[in-house]
Amino acid sequence: MSAMTLERGLAQMGLTLPVDVQTRLLAFAALLQKWNKVYNLTSIRDPGQIVTHHLLDSLALLPQLTGIERLADVGSGGGLPGIPLAIATAGRQPALAISSIETVNKKASFQQQAKIELGLANFTVVNERVENVHPDAPFDAIVSRAFSELADFVGLTQHLLRPGGRFLAMKGVYPHDEIARLPADFRVVEAVPLTVPGLGAERHLIIVEKS
Repeated sequence: MSAMTLERGLAQMGLTLPVDVQTRLLAFAALLQKWNKVYNLTSIRDPGQIVTHHLLDSLALLPQLTGIERLADVGSGGGLPGIPLAIATAGRQPALAISSIETVNKKASFQQQAKIELGLANFTVVNERVENVHPDAPFDAIVSRAFSELADFVGLTQHLLRPGGRFLAMKGVYPHDEIARLPADFRVVEAVPLTVPGLGAERHLIIVEKS
């Protein structure tokens, strides 16, 4: 059932992923379910909903990653959207390297286990508070799915971003109030409505740049 939900959802989103990639995505979903019993990584327990609310929701970001080679995923909890994106782009040229910055030890431990079990060479886990992270090279983009409100997101992570890089904030309904509270030197360059089959809720990707 989950396999069919994933396959159908990808088709509705216009995304084509090889069968082996879909198999790894479902293996990650199973791993998330297994660890969730002990670590409480997500409030969602239903396998079909894990596919729609986590896998497909994360993969909705794929069309926005063109030209990005280094991506930071901040506060990703159970590895979302970072791990599904790493699985989906594993063979991409140019390669996409994803660093997940997660402060909670048990969540970082789960992500590290998923990296090992799924063989994700393009995925790195950083178990640290985001303000204490100083990467060797800056990132092209920083994504947040449930990290915080926009002003906090850009404020806490701007030191990680290269000049001209982008903040990718995954939100529900269009966040008028949060956008109004952005610091004056940040601007929204695009708001992309995301359609996620089976989700039954509004989703938007808010793309922010530092002016």
